[in-house]
Order: sequence, then structure tokens, then C-alpha cells
Amino acid sequence: MSNNNHCPMGTTPYIVKQGDTFYSIAKREGISLDALLKANPGIDPNRLFIGQVICIPSSTPGPGPVHPCPTLAQGARGPSVTDLQTRLRAQGFNPGAIDGIFGPNTKAAVMAFQKSKGLVQDGIVGVKTWTALGVNCGIPQPGKCPVGTFPHTITSGETFYILASRYNVSVESIIKANPGVNPNSLQIGQVVCIPNK
Repeated sequence: MSNNNHCPMGTTPYIVKQGDTFYSIAKREGISLDALLKANPGIDPNRLFIGQVICIPSSTPGPGPVHPCPTLAQGARGPSVTDLQTRLRAQGFNPGAIDGIFGPNTKAAVMAFQKSKGLVQDGIVGVKTWTALGVNCGIPQPGKCPVGTFPHTITSGETFYILASRYNVSVESIIKANPGVNPNSLQIGQVVCIPNK
């Protein structure tokens, strides 16, 4: 077990107080929940205790690290589901066991969270639900494309190369118009900005 009193460079020790949660600490410190979780591997965010020392990463200007935002639904399994369950619990929604299995309890928690945020209550976790959970998907929001570009919603099989060919622009110009978007992991429904010719 690592010594939690020794925080690595770029982080600051923080002593947990009564009522603290990873979510409340991240919000108060102006950092993403993802960054706080990554700075504290081996610490169960659901079992914080008063007096425990955790490490707070230095807040950096700009959005948090880009995070993959896979579409998840009941039946999904894996680390993305564990991340989802941890984020739901941190915001007061009970997904049941944090076991990486998207079962009925996780679906019910997702739907309750979606309702609380005014999202479509379909129990499916897409970009809008991830974003509401505080994840930076690296995706420009619809209508938020800079001047000189227009929004395009990704459909199945589309790549920046296909879009460049369709709109008669260079792949490089699409990449420049979408900082923070990984061209190798585009998601269906993701909105990207296409430069005008």
C-alpha cells in the first residue's frame, strides 16, 4: 500500500473533512473529478474517512484532459462502466455495486441522473450524459463552432478523411478546427466543426 501522506510533484496534500466527497472536493478545487481520481490511485472514492490524506492535482487552465466517451447501455461491461458508476455515486445517484457491469441498478441511476439534468431519460450514456457527469469529451457542442466553420454530426463509419473528401477541405484543417478531438476515436453523434472552403 502506498504512503498517502506523500503526494507526487504537481499535487498538494489535502486532509479529508466531514462531508467531503471526491465530487465536492473536485468542484471546490476547480478540477475535474477524473483528474482527482487519477491523482489518487488505490483510494476508494466511496470510502473516504475524516483525516485521510488525498492528493489534489494543480489546476491547469483550460478544460480537463480529454476522456473517451463511449456510448454505454444496459449489458455493457468494463472500465468505462466502472468510471460511470463511480461518477454517478459521487453525484448522489446509487448505481448499486461498482463492479463494471451495466445492470438494472446502473440503468435506473443513469435515468434518475438524466432526469435531474433535463436530459432524455433513455438509460443510455452518450456524450450529453458524460458531459453532464463532468467529463470533457473533447467535443465541441452543437452551435459552438468557431466563425469560419460549421457543425457536422458524425454518423457510422465517418472519419476526418471521409469528411475532408466530402466537404473538399484538408484533413489538417479539420484537425485544427477541432482541438482536443482524437480523430482516431470519433463517436456516432459527436459534433465536429468543419472549416468553410
